[in-house]
Amino acid sequence: LICVILSPEGHIKSCSGPDFGPQVIGGLVWILVASTRVVPDNPLGWVMFVSIFCFVGTTLWLLIFACGGNQSSFWPGLDAGFHFVAAVFYLSASVVLAYITIVYKTASIVDITLLKTYRLDISAVVMSHVATLLYFLHAIFSAIRWKRA
Repeated sequence: LICVILSPEGHIKSCSGPDFGPQVIGGLVWILVASTRVVPDNPLGWVMFVSIFCFVGTTLWLLIFACGGNQSSFWPGLDAGFHFVAAVFYLSASVVLAYITIVYKTASIVDITLLKTYRLDISAVVMSHVATLLYFLHAIFSAIRWKRA
């Protein structure tokens, strides 16, 4: 949950907590990349690791917040740190995935069977960039909340 509140005095207040947006988009990246048979292994393996790591990490984070385990003072800093790491991971995975998609573009012109993989990779690149943006925004608002705590 990311929100910005403008107080009557004109001050900007922010709040952040667990968010379903990055988790859902990250799950879509995971599904889209997995449906392409993960070829080539090495760069797409990194994309799969990032999407699974962030999906599981965000799910655990959501459960911690839902159970009320975030009451100590170190949680806002940990929240900001996790989401910053997730944003950097997703940014690197997005670049790798975009490069692989460009490579498939030239191959899909010749081989019609690679056209489906190319289209799935385009969708995965878009979702990966959206996940990067959402994790980055969450990291910013978590850092603001951490500084105010």
